[in-house]
Amino acid sequence: MPFTEETRAKFAAVSTATLTTVLLKRGFRNVFISDLKLINPGAPRLVGPAYTLRYIPSREDLDHPGVFEDRGHPQRRAVEECPPGHVLVIDSRKDHRAASAGGILVARMYKRGVAGIVSDGGFRDSPDIAELPFPVYHVAPAAPTNLIRHHAMDLNVPIGCGDVPVYPGDIVVGDGEGVVIVPGEIAEAVADEAFEQTVFEDFVQEQVMGGRGIFGIYPPGPEAKAEFAAWRAARGR
Repeated sequence: MPFTEETRAKFAAVSTATLTTVLLKRGFRNVFISDLKLINPGAPRLVGPAYTLRYIPSREDLDHPGVFEDRGHPQRRAVEECPPGHVLVIDSRKDHRAASAGGILVARMYKRGVAGIVSDGGFRDSPDIAELPFPVYHVAPAAPTNLIRHHAMDLNVPIGCGDVPVYPGDIVVGDGEGVVIVPGEIAEAVADEAFEQTVFEDFVQEQVMGGRGIFGIYPPGPEAKAEFAAWRAARGR
């Protein structure tokens, strides 16, 4: 199913916490990539279909600085081929002892219109990346080049990122808490439900901040449901 701008906007309006709850209702438990940090907290929300890069452990005869002269190198291809509006998700085997990529490659993807980058490893030049208005997630900074630990192997294949399965076309959503992977086949329905839940929880938050207790409104009883409907209508939401 095509990923519409309406669906993108709904995902951008909901939290990863809400998404994990909505996905749990549908039987999905392993969807949140743990231990990730947003390098640039001032960046816009991360939302987009996954485009993947898979690393395996490097080997000295294959991974040397000369490999970057090959325009077919998978890491270099990922930088130039990840479609605009998509998220590059990198399987670095949770190894942040060497970089998944560096500042120049990240800047190139930003300028190409890529929606963001996620790695279960680390990025080098992270102070420079932090200056970009571009969402980039990793575990920890890693100054050494990727060749020391990583061999770029495959593009746009199913991967594991932080032990979470990621298939090309799955929807990647990130906020200040981390990153959630939404199976592509149910993305529209999940976005709709999460958006509705978010509007209701905004109502509950307002009530709680006004001093009201949670019983009868969270979850809502009939009276609270009627109050919420009136609240929503008055705000045009």
